[in-house]
Amino acid sequence: MATVTGSGAQPGLADCSPAAEASASAPTHPAQSVLTDAGDLLRALAAPVRIAIVLQLRAADRCVHELVDALDVAQPLISQHLRVLKTAGVVQGERRGREVVYRLADDHLAHIVVDAVAHVQEGK
Repeated sequence: MATVTGSGAQPGLADCSPAAEASASAPTHPAQSVLTDAGDLLRALAAPVRIAIVLQLRAADRCVHELVDALDVAQPLISQHLRVLKTAGVVQGERRGREVVYRLADDHLAHIVVDAVAHVQEGK
């Protein structure tokens, strides 16, 4: 436990005072619309099945029946989750003949999911 110095500040926390915050080059805050969009993205990733889908797509592009087989989830449910992920911009689909092949929109999203899973596993 940190001891309190005569000034009332904890060692190592002197830079956290309001005066220090104002004088330091404070990071700019994202616009409200950016924060809203980030919240929407995190909500889209919040379901366990959608996390599993992202992990599957991180390994390789997949069509619906491959996700059904890999995750042992009913096809209508996989399709519903893919629709949510697609709307949120997490996945993209490309028609190939009679099938649609899904892939991640970018690697940032996979990192978010992988980091979240790793964080939870570290605590167990």
